[in-house]
Amino acid sequence: MPLPLVVPAALAVAFLVLPVLGLLIRAPWSSLPQQLTAPGVGEALRLSLVSATAATALSLVLGVPLAWVLARSRIRGRSLLRALVTVPLVLPPVVGGVALFLVLGRQGVVGSRLHDAFGITIPFTTTAVVIAQTFVAMPFLVISVEGALRAADARFEDVAATLGADRWTTFRRVTLPMVAPGVAAGAVLCWARALGEFGATITFAGNFPGTTQTMPLAVYLALQREPEAAIVLSLVLLGVSLATLLLLRDRWLRAGVAA
Repeated sequence: MPLPLVVPAALAVAFLVLPVLGLLIRAPWSSLPQQLTAPGVGEALRLSLVSATAATALSLVLGVPLAWVLARSRIRGRSLLRALVTVPLVLPPVVGGVALFLVLGRQGVVGSRLHDAFGITIPFTTTAVVIAQTFVAMPFLVISVEGALRAADARFEDVAATLGADRWTTFRRVTLPMVAPGVAAGAVLCWARALGEFGATITFAGNFPGTTQTMPLAVYLALQREPEAAIVLSLVLLGVSLATLLLLRDRWLRAGVAA
C-alpha cells in the first residue's frame, strides 16, 4: 500500500476509534450493574428501542415508494424533490425540531387544525418522538433504496411487463426482491440513526421520563448531574449500535454486493 494513503488512513482510524476507546477506558466497570439498574435507565432504553423501531417501520412504508419515484419515475422536478428529501441529512437536528413544532405544534400549520378538529396534540408525546426520529432518519433509507434501484437491472422488470404483469405486481414480485438487500441495509442505517437522535427529539418532544426521554436525552441529563452514569448509558447505546451494524448491516451489504 502506498505510504501517502496509509498515513492519512491510520490517522482517520485513530480519529474515529480513540474516542470510543476513551469511553471504554473511563467506564466505571465496578459500578456498572448498579448504574444499569438505576431508575429510569430501563424506561429510556425501552422507549428508544420501541420508538426507533416504529420510526423505521414508518420510514419503510413511506420511504421505499419515495425512493422508487426518485429512481424510476420521470416526473418533472425530480432533482428538486431529491434535494428537499435529503435536506434533513444536512439540517441541524434542532432546526428540524423547530420546523416540526411550527408545522405540528398546537399553533402550527397542521397541528392547529388537528387540535381544533379532533383535540389531538402531538408535541411532547411519544408520538412526537417517533415523528422526530422519522424526520431525521428516513433520508438514509431513501438514499440507500434509491441507489439499489438505480443499480438493479431494469430488464427483469421489462420482461415481467411483457408477460402481462402490471406495474404494482412487477414492483412486488420483481423489483422489491431485487433490491431487498439495499432496503435492509437502509433500514438498519435508519434504525441506528433514529436510535441516536437527540436534537429534534428534545426540541419537538421534550425530555419527560417514561414518555419522551430516550437514551440520548438520558445521557445528556446524566452528564450534567452524574458523569459516570452518562458514561454507562453511552456504553449501552454503543453496544446496541455496534451489535446492530455488525450483525445486520454488514450481512445485508455483503448480500447486496454478492447479488
